[in-house]
Amino acid sequence: MVQTKLIALSAAALLLVSCAGTVQWRRYAMDASRTGVHAVEGDNAPQALGRFDGGVYTAPDGKVFDCGVTPAVAKIMLDAQEKMAPLREVVAYAPVAIPKAKPESPLSNLAVDVLMAQTEAATGKKVDVGLMNFGGIRLNEIPQGNVLLDDFVSMFPFKNHLCWVQLSGADLRRLFEQIARENIQVIGGARLVIDGTKLVSAEIAGQPLDDAKDYGVATVDFLLDGGDKLYVARNAKDLVITKMMIYDAMMNYVRAETAAGRPLTYQADGRVEIRN
Repeated sequence: MVQTKLIALSAAALLLVSCAGTVQWRRYAMDASRTGVHAVEGDNAPQALGRFDGGVYTAPDGKVFDCGVTPAVAKIMLDAQEKMAPLREVVAYAPVAIPKAKPESPLSNLAVDVLMAQTEAATGKKVDVGLMNFGGIRLNEIPQGNVLLDDFVSMFPFKNHLCWVQLSGADLRRLFEQIARENIQVIGGARLVIDGTKLVSAEIAGQPLDDAKDYGVATVDFLLDGGDKLYVARNAKDLVITKMMIYDAMMNYVRAETAAGRPLTYQADGRVEIRN
């Protein structure tokens, strides 16, 4: 979470800046073991971050800091809490963590499957395949337990718009071959078998990819013309760029699942198989 990253910086300052004003840079695990600082949820900022009073900062574990930059950093953090409060809205519950990993994972599968469904709904056009870049998903996992709005803001910080692209099977195959050869990316609606860096087979909806057939591809505008070295719109027969961003698409899904009383879960399903 963005909040967690800021807390980590605050904790680092607590550990590394002396009262004499000198700085010694060291590497520490930010696990709340030294000051008790941890992520804020709901209205527990004083318990999570500590308190600042009269130029003195008292950490959650009771340690007191009255010199150096630590009190100043703590004051910035605590003063920001009112504006950050909306990000601490609990928007979902995850019974287990939902991790991201290559070549496929529960989190990447969730993201691209939502992309496909929301693109189809936004455009009214049939989506056969989804394609995203792993780098566009900026968290390594959705945490177990209460999931905050902050998690999704941190996960999709870029203003990437949903797009629908009509491609021939031959052009789609070339994209899959490039992904196999250069850099595995997030795939939906397809099953790829890759041996080393060579595409062995590609299936769409359980059927072999047909070079002569046209397919509807859901993606984001970052990948249309060179993002992550992909040119999804090259040779496109049709293209629709929507006003919906990937963050909004994900929140549509998450809020609907929560409203229906369903926990947030997802799974890997073997859609990308790497041999050797």
